[in-house]
Amino acid sequence: MHVSWRAIVGMFATIGISGCQSIGPNSLAHDRIDYGSAMADSWKHQMLLNIVKFRYFDTPVFLDISSMIASYQIETEATVGSSILPHSTGTSTSKVGSSSAVTGNYLTLGAMGSYIERPTVTYSPLTGAKFVDALLKPIPPQTIIAMIEAGHPADFIFDVSVDAINGLHNRSAAPERGQIAGPTFDRVARALRHIQQAGALGTRVERVGGQKVTLISFRRDARADVRDDIDFVESTLGLRSASDEFSLTFGSQQHRPNEMALLTRSMQEILVELGGGVEVPQQDLADGRATPPPAPRQQTGNGPDYPLIHIHADGQKPPEPFAAAFYRNHWFWIDDRDLRSKRIFMFLMIFSSLSESGIVPQVPILTIPAQ
Repeated sequence: MHVSWRAIVGMFATIGISGCQSIGPNSLAHDRIDYGSAMADSWKHQMLLNIVKFRYFDTPVFLDISSMIASYQIETEATVGSSILPHSTGTSTSKVGSSSAVTGNYLTLGAMGSYIERPTVTYSPLTGAKFVDALLKPIPPQTIIAMIEAGHPADFIFDVSVDAINGLHNRSAAPERGQIAGPTFDRVARALRHIQQAGALGTRVERVGGQKVTLISFRRDARADVRDDIDFVESTLGLRSASDEFSLTFGSQQHRPNEMALLTRSMQEILVELGGGVEVPQQDLADGRATPPPAPRQQTGNGPDYPLIHIHADGQKPPEPFAAAFYRNHWFWIDDRDLRSKRIFMFLMIFSSLSESGIVPQVPILTIPAQ
């Protein structure tokens, strides 16, 4: 048997090169997307489940992902064995006593490889002061106005996150309140949206006594229909100021003529409000296991529809939901074609960040060691 030494050398070189290949950079192409999608789906599942729990007066549980480490390991092993006799042209067998020996040329090859992935995820429960800041503390009014200035619809932001403006109350689906908003709140929210779209709403921040104060103003050189909305907002909210600027404050009934007082909701209040859109099975309502549905909203022209979000309930798992959670032997889910509910759900992430005194919390760190 003729053996090529070049073939043997080439085999060793191939094994050596394959053992030195790096998987670190190549893993970034899919790890960022895969882990990001898994985190997003997990967050949607947790938030949806807690909304349903609020409807049942069950204890919500929030777990933050504080860190995520993906570790990879590739191991390769190769073995080569040969017996090459220069003058041997074949094989022969000779018997020595009771044993036999095989002579001739032979070559043995062996290879083994392994791939190991060990992701490590660290969870931290939301408790103590962090729980109070994230769930119970009202969203600062300054961050609400900042979201409107960033281009988010004013009527949508007010309808979800504001309980009252200068004593004018919004609708509430909370069992403790159960109030229905009068048509004026919706009209003010829609007027602010119109003013916002016309670019006639302005804000600025100045320091007064060492503290930052947000001032709101309306453009007087806007077109006639926008000025009508400005006059309506100022007269309805009782706004009067010689400088045409109004201070933004937190509060409900008591406010000065030059103040726009927003009574904002906490993250927990927002989740309770959204719980009004959960389809609770009739048997659970009859047994008193969940709160009854809120009263219908008084529709006023083009005002926002109610409920703010629509969460379906069914005994069968939906085929392709936007988000789904299993609770009390039922599937609760949001239709992927329900854009209104999806938009509300998307903004929950922003609201949950704004609830922490307007400071966006540190995002989880994904560590992928390169090899």
